Amino acid sequence: MKITLDSPLDMHLHLREDEMLRNVAPFSAKDFSGAMIMPNLVPPIDNLKRLLQYKADIYDATKGEIFKPYLTAFLKNYTREELLTFKDEIIAIKLYPAGATTNSDGGVEDLSHAADTLKLMEELGIPLSVHGENPKSHVLEREKDFLPTYEQIAKDYPKLKIIMEHITCVDAVKLLDKYDNLYATLTVQHLLITFDDIAGGLLNPHLFCKPIAKTFEDRDALRKLAFSAHPKVMFGSDSAPHPKSSKEGATSAAGCFTTPIALPCLVELFEKFDALDNLQAFISDNAKKIYGINPPEKKVTLEKKSFIVPEIYGDVVPTFAGEEVTWSVVSE
Repeated sequence: MKITLDSPLDMHLHLREDEMLRNVAPFSAKDFSGAMIMPNLVPPIDNLKRLLQYKADIYDATKGEIFKPYLTAFLKNYTREELLTFKDEIIAIKLYPAGATTNSDGGVEDLSHAADTLKLMEELGIPLSVHGENPKSHVLEREKDFLPTYEQIAKDYPKLKIIMEHITCVDAVKLLDKYDNLYATLTVQHLLITFDDIAGGLLNPHLFCKPIAKTFEDRDALRKLAFSAHPKVMFGSDSAPHPKSSKEGATSAAGCFTTPIALPCLVELFEKFDALDNLQAFISDNAKKIYGINPPEKKVTLEKKSFIVPEIYGDVVPTFAGEEVTWSVVSE
């Protein structure tokens, strides 16, 4: 049994820089036609020169593959002139609450401080991508406690397209259809696991990410969105590689490296719940409509052939290392 996907897209991806970029980017370029790349580097992507260099580095790391990186900029106070220079080079601007996740210390502490930039983005048609967590709340409540901020932005800027990234809870699902300008991405890990998988037995640091996975009820709500190919929802892996030494130790960095197993796991899951007919929309078609993009044409075929997830890629341990997945990407 085989399935072919047309131009699959990953609309939330971390590629890092330098050696890590060269290690992980080829996996995305092999399985996806394009991806939306996050800007939370050190220093962040917040000016045109830095963005263009990063874009060149990504193309260099993925050369030989059909793959388009859709770049984003780190939200700060931009002038109209700065945004105009960015507009044709980015797909969105990313809002990080200060301290919410990896490399977000320079993020937004008070939304009112970004009001002028958000107004300009609304006027210029630049979407807002958001890491929706309140870092001052309990870890399991951070996304829920951020939802009033989504509502505030949606009401204050009704023509601003707002993407609620990697949503994880029932309350976020309920909010999605309340405002016309709200959209969302879903990760593969949040469709598969709950908090119990992370900490219900022995602690599994390679399933630890932010927002953290939550309850069975939350996971089921996310699955319902994905399996129905809800038109305001698209796939975004939030694949976030860290060296093994940063994941396994006294502390563990937040992030799941899912890129090498994302498509096989999604096909396996959608098949299990008799939803394969809606996978194309979830993995590509919805994103093309939401962002108004035309990614490179690329066919990716998977076959029902089991493989064991490698224990490590370079110095990065993938999600579900050592476990069996029943679908594989067909090598050309």
